[in-house]
Amino acid sequence: MGERSEPVFAAPFVSSLMRVEPQWIDYNGHLNVAYYNVLFDRAVDEIYELIGLGPAYLERHKYSTMVAEAHVRYLRELHQDDPVRVTVQLLDYDAKRIHLFEELKHATEGWVSATSENMTLSVDMTAKKVAPFHDSVLRLLARMKAAHAALPPPDGAGRSVGMPGTN
Repeated sequence: MGERSEPVFAAPFVSSLMRVEPQWIDYNGHLNVAYYNVLFDRAVDEIYELIGLGPAYLERHKYSTMVAEAHVRYLRELHQDDPVRVTVQLLDYDAKRIHLFEELKHATEGWVSATSENMTLSVDMTAKKVAPFHDSVLRLLARMKAAHAALPPPDGAGRSVGMPGTN
């Protein structure tokens, strides 16, 4: 039986090509805010397959992940059928958390439409409690972090929502 090959981590990770679907367009004629998260989530699903956190992880270990916090910035409109990709940078992780920064980009023109910064938790689905990732996931997160170590801090990471000039 052959050994499973280890994934290669691009820096940053780049998702497969996606398109803005017609049913996602709101009455303003552009992508509705809810569907930005759908596109970000689809990219994260691709990352999760690389680091062993996909559906097989849930089935095998009864562990999954849940987003505890997210900050989305909407920078430029997307329209029906626009081709997009999401880049994902692993900012940090520990035994129970993953900190990611994503950029949703127009796939042919390259401009950034939105960013999403997320803190995700490892959850034991049987106990419904936060619990450490399995060692196999931690090993792959370490490899991904090493691949992303040379990337500059992303523009907009660590921002919070607030009125300008107030505390």
